[in-house]
Amino acid sequence: MPAESHPTLQVLAVPALRLYLVARFFSGFGRALVSAMLAYHVYDATGSYAALGILGLVEFLPVIPISLLGGVVADRFDRRILIIAAHLASLSGVAVLAFSSQGEPGEQVLVYGAAFLLAITAGFANPAASALLPGLVPREIFQNATVVTASISHLAFIAGPITMGLLIGPFGFGAPYATAAVCYAISIFGLSFLRIVRTEGKKPDVSLAAVREGIAFVWSERALLSSMTLDLFAVIFASATALLPAFAEEILRVGPVGYGVLRASMAIGTFTMTLFLMVARPFPFPGRALLWAVVVFGIALFTFGLSRWFPLSVGAFVVAGMADQVSMTMRSVILQLSTPDALRGRVSAVSWIFIGASNELGDAESGFLAYLTSATFAVVAGALACLGVTATVAVRVPELRRWTPAATALLREGDGGGA
Repeated sequence: MPAESHPTLQVLAVPALRLYLVARFFSGFGRALVSAMLAYHVYDATGSYAALGILGLVEFLPVIPISLLGGVVADRFDRRILIIAAHLASLSGVAVLAFSSQGEPGEQVLVYGAAFLLAITAGFANPAASALLPGLVPREIFQNATVVTASISHLAFIAGPITMGLLIGPFGFGAPYATAAVCYAISIFGLSFLRIVRTEGKKPDVSLAAVREGIAFVWSERALLSSMTLDLFAVIFASATALLPAFAEEILRVGPVGYGVLRASMAIGTFTMTLFLMVARPFPFPGRALLWAVVVFGIALFTFGLSRWFPLSVGAFVVAGMADQVSMTMRSVILQLSTPDALRGRVSAVSWIFIGASNELGDAESGFLAYLTSATFAVVAGALACLGVTATVAVRVPELRRWTPAATALLREGDGGGA
């Protein structure tokens, strides 16, 4: 097969997609930089684990209502304009932080307010950005476009925290926020040149009945529900991201640069695994692969919690990121191939809420538990709880272990539907 016919090269040959990827990288870079900076800023200002837990709670509060509303708005209005508006709001928020000096009265409230604003803008931008992608490339290379987009996002998640750590020392707290504002501006500039032809058709009714139908479908599909539930509780229990400032400063004593490396190490793992999955054969049993991935994730976090050696801590987080990428990919396969096309939007919205809730609630849980006990106990106990949940799901939901795309396709054909 000639090199130019490779689907990944076909993806990169699409001019609109290249513009989309540039905008995606800079917006992701800015978001990752700010996300890492907010946690470090709060911990530096307070020295409190509970304050980190409050930050996670603040970021969680808008997830459910804004995600549901963001999905509806993305189907009603121009998605490109919606993303630009969300990035403008994010730019404004980080610009305020960039020009506010460290140590001012009300500094902590300002940081929490910026975190809340960024959570809201993400709730609008993420569904719209995901919905843009299918309209940029032919259907036959869409899967490769998804993998390339994920790779670009992972690169941004790696570069953001490392850049934050390098900027704080010589330039102070304002520099990372100012850099993030510039990144959002570049993304907005790129999106302004993006032209998308949107197919016309009847827009689905937005109603509580339609929302309930999607939720009912998820509830009826045990493999699908268990894959979402497993991700939810695994991340809630085994999240250590919110405590990274404490590990960097108090336990590993590596300072802001080390914190940036720690924050980026999981993204390094996810990016590495993305490259492997681009060339690997599909897993015959995605549900089993998902279960094993969560087991590896739990063991890696357990190792991180006990580690007092910086290279081992980084390595554990890299392995956790690799396992997390496998679990995300397998969950996506189960979701897309278990769900009829007419329900995919609503089921994806439910999945997005699970993902958002797990990240922010995990940060809140680990922060508050560390406040009551210690950072080490919070991470180690959470990792053990993650392994316990995985074992419970593996035993009680055999449908997840046995799930295969082929069996699902036959079931859909028997029902007269399509996967």
